[in-house]
Amino acid sequence: MITLDIISDPICPWCYIGKTNLDRALEAAPGHPFVVAWHPFQLNPDMPPEGADRREYLEAKFGSRAKAVEIYARVEEAAKAAGLEIDFANVPRVPNTLDAHRLIHWAGLEGRQAAVVSALFRAYWREGRDIGDREVLADLAAGAGMDRAMVARLLASDADAEETRARDAHARQRGVTGVPCFIIANQYVVSGAQPPQVWAEVIAELSAQVAAAGVAPQGGA
Repeated sequence: MITLDIISDPICPWCYIGKTNLDRALEAAPGHPFVVAWHPFQLNPDMPPEGADRREYLEAKFGSRAKAVEIYARVEEAAKAAGLEIDFANVPRVPNTLDAHRLIHWAGLEGRQAAVVSALFRAYWREGRDIGDREVLADLAAGAGMDRAMVARLLASDADAEETRARDAHARQRGVTGVPCFIIANQYVVSGAQPPQVWAEVIAELSAQVAAAGVAPQGGA
């Protein structure tokens, strides 16, 4: 199998679009060679723990409300093309995502990373839930089959907080400046929310290489 490391943040709309496009390609190729692993990247590492009002945040980030509306119109168009109906007005806050990334890490240890990542994207972008809220995160973990009480205890502690920050810093040191970023076999980088057909071509090429060689390269972020 070939490792596909995905560096992302669940509050990044392009990451949600990119994941949706990738999922579609993987579903169409059930024999694909990828083993998927998710890695942390905080779009706003200096965000206060309580988060911020999303409208105020976007206006400050893009310079004006009009510019924010213009940029997110393009995001909404890409989301619809991916089959995602996102009501951006239903997303009231921009959270600090350190705890969400800690949860993704713990989910990976239990083999439930895919379910938790999907739940985080859906909760934030489709349901308008605050994924910086530890009660929300514990509920999402339970819904993905994790022990809610254990996750709540971990979230109340500093468990893996420094490791998560270090992994975020490591991604930046490797040159990652935006997400989503996909790293194939620790060698090849695919940036951005690529359409399903691009992933279909990648999968077909890699599958042919694996079949010809009989052995797949291994990698990890």
